[in-house]
Amino acid sequence: MIPLLSARRLTGTPSAIAAATLSYDAGPDDFWVGTEVLRTYADDGARRAMADLRAFIDRCPTASPSAQVGGGSYRYASAPGPRLGDESVHVSCTATSGADALKCDVLLVRIGTTLVVVQEESNKPGNDELLTQVAEAALHRYQSTES
Repeated sequence: MIPLLSARRLTGTPSAIAAATLSYDAGPDDFWVGTEVLRTYADDGARRAMADLRAFIDRCPTASPSAQVGGGSYRYASAPGPRLGDESVHVSCTATSGADALKCDVLLVRIGTTLVVVQEESNKPGNDELLTQVAEAALHRYQSTES
């Protein structure tokens, strides 16, 4: 997961986490890789995590890890996500190292005390339709198990 979403100080300590890696091969030049993570909190931690994430990106949209961590830099941006759950946010990230750049997008959907996080990596710019489809399916799957 992108370093920003892995920061416990920022996202709090969930009471439970489950994760899965997804992939879709549409041809030799069109490969999609994503990760789905479910984070459940005991209190209002999911709401706080969403608020903290937005505030952090607004304050610090660029991060440069030390050379020991791999160097390069990360640029983050957040925008309202699709109308899913109680609230959602779309976080985009561009990681650069020298001339190489890797783009990833993340949808975080809050449903009560739970965050459904879907991340895609190396997607084509502006090609987010799979991200929303996977988030909708993950949300539906989560809601059907909670019924």
